[in-house]
Amino acid sequence: MAEYKLEMTTGNLPYAGTSDYIYVTLVGTEGQSERTLMDNYGFDFQTGATGSYTVKSSFSLGKLLLVKVEKNQYLCLPEDEWYFSKMVVTTPEGDVILYPCYRWIGRGEMVELRGGKAMKAFEDDHPLLIDHRKKELMLKKSLFQWKSMGEGLPHINSFNDVSEIPAEMRFSDSRTADFNYSRKKIGIELKVKGLLGSTAYWETIEDMKKIFWYKKTTMSEYVADHWMEDDFYGYQFLNGVNPGVIKRCSELPTNFPVTEEMVKPFLEEGSSLQKEMEKGNMFLYDQKKMDGIPPAAYNGEPLHVTAGLCLLNVNPENKLMPIAIQLNQQPSEKNPIFLPSDPETDWLLAKMFIKNADCMDHESVHHFMRTHFLAEVFSVAALRSFPVIHPMYKLLFPHFRHTLHINIRARLSVLGPDGALNNSSLGCDGLMELMRRDLSEMTYSSLCLPENIAARGLESIPNFYYRDDGLKLWNIIQSFVKAVVEHYYPSDCEVHRDTELQDWISEVFTHGFLGNKASGFPAAFHTVEEVVKFTTMVIFTTTVQHAAYDYNSWAPNSTLRLHKPPPTTKGQSSMKTVLETLPNVGDTVVLAGMLWLLSDRYSNYIPLGTYPEERFDEPEPKQMIKEFQAELSCLSEAITTRNSHLELPYTYLDPAEIENSVSI
Repeated sequence: MAEYKLEMTTGNLPYAGTSDYIYVTLVGTEGQSERTLMDNYGFDFQTGATGSYTVKSSFSLGKLLLVKVEKNQYLCLPEDEWYFSKMVVTTPEGDVILYPCYRWIGRGEMVELRGGKAMKAFEDDHPLLIDHRKKELMLKKSLFQWKSMGEGLPHINSFNDVSEIPAEMRFSDSRTADFNYSRKKIGIELKVKGLLGSTAYWETIEDMKKIFWYKKTTMSEYVADHWMEDDFYGYQFLNGVNPGVIKRCSELPTNFPVTEEMVKPFLEEGSSLQKEMEKGNMFLYDQKKMDGIPPAAYNGEPLHVTAGLCLLNVNPENKLMPIAIQLNQQPSEKNPIFLPSDPETDWLLAKMFIKNADCMDHESVHHFMRTHFLAEVFSVAALRSFPVIHPMYKLLFPHFRHTLHINIRARLSVLGPDGALNNSSLGCDGLMELMRRDLSEMTYSSLCLPENIAARGLESIPNFYYRDDGLKLWNIIQSFVKAVVEHYYPSDCEVHRDTELQDWISEVFTHGFLGNKASGFPAAFHTVEEVVKFTTMVIFTTTVQHAAYDYNSWAPNSTLRLHKPPPTTKGQSSMKTVLETLPNVGDTVVLAGMLWLLSDRYSNYIPLGTYPEERFDEPEPKQMIKEFQAELSCLSEAITTRNSHLELPYTYLDPAEIENSVSI
């Protein structure tokens, strides 16, 4: 008699357990076991519990191929879905095999699990496994389908509601409850204060500090106190919400006629504009891709969008300072160049209009399209191309957790007709056009941080903590990915032979980058090195690039909408103009509430490098994960030490503060 020892683990999620009957059948190369009821004395399959069971067979089953798990009704009890995490089988020969599941199983359902070593398609040599692999992919391709979000935009999943996606890809009940509680708490506080729905304009800047009693952080407090200061304004182009836009300026654009006389008072004594450009101290923010997009309307009147330019200089104190702003692309008498020496509110308004454009660019392009929507493309393509036994599925899937859920919700609640971003100066139609323009110009190198930094000439600009921490993270992720990929792909030949890997990159190229060969994105993989680089970019994009920020929660510092037109002459503004330019009280608190809601931390938070689901069975990748986590921990400690010496700590790329996927 052959005895197989089973350890079956129920997940630790709320209501994960079940009272139903659970049956197991083992399938091997020499036959299969009897269908066996898993039943011990007392209660089985309780939340978070691991139970030990035995399956007996009159003969050895040979090499185990599949495990069949069934869930059937117990007495007349109502349906209770079971979250089955994993099974570990010890064979009579002494082999210990992991069978990961990590999904909800309904009554009357049977799942077939593959265990053991991660396998590529060409490595399967048993007809049963080949057929199982083929059927799994057919089912996944029928479930996860593509649809268009709009011409010129990345394709999205075909689900219309979160209830349609598999339960294990949805928010847990506790996370949903946390999210809803936070949203209600924000709404109640705003109603109690009489702010929600108010059409009045702010009487003073100080009044805005009273928006939230409990939603305050070190950063939000610092922003509220320093937002008008030029050095903090410049600092945000390096370490704020949108650090990927400015570039070194060695020659002024012809449509930005800044003269030596204009900026000489703001440069180092004895220097000049030309000398500062030659020394590499001049930087340019240019929002030209926004030029010509029609603005949205508010109360029947069109709003105002400024596709402006801002010239910045690194001064002798190593501070990045704005020294000239032009609010529209084409120079004219009604489009003057604003300077720090202009009347205070003129200069303040010019900075606010630049930040308004930057805020819209960040939320639509760098946040939603370049993290949320690309993460969705990577995820859907992987779900369609890789069976769960594939090593790339095991490596990538943790970085796609909850992405489909949050994106389906965001397209309704944030980007829909009644969504928060429709309250921006461009409205949703304008922001979609901005995303189209960006995607048409997007390059592969722009998503690879080392190349991005070099292309923008920012290798040596001081106090650039996003670069410093980001490059360290890129290298740590790359080292981890390289170890895992080279373990499963020892040569380029394996890359060529892996049709599922080629299907994945082909789907990403077609549905994410719309087949644009000029973008430099690969349409196929030819070498192990190419797989390592692309996979590094995918994990970096879905984790580091999505790290949250709270600069924008202080409306005067950065807002999605401004009401009055930008200044066209100097000396005509006042602080009253500034207050009337900002959104009214009701609109301000709605936008602030959305930003707080999306930057909060909720239950089931999983930081970068944490893999609570045990999917790899081999010791080598398990050790690689431990080394990855150790490197991240060392970086976290180094960042904490560095921050202890900074007036304003830069915590956003601390690995402990970065979530392992795009999930909020």
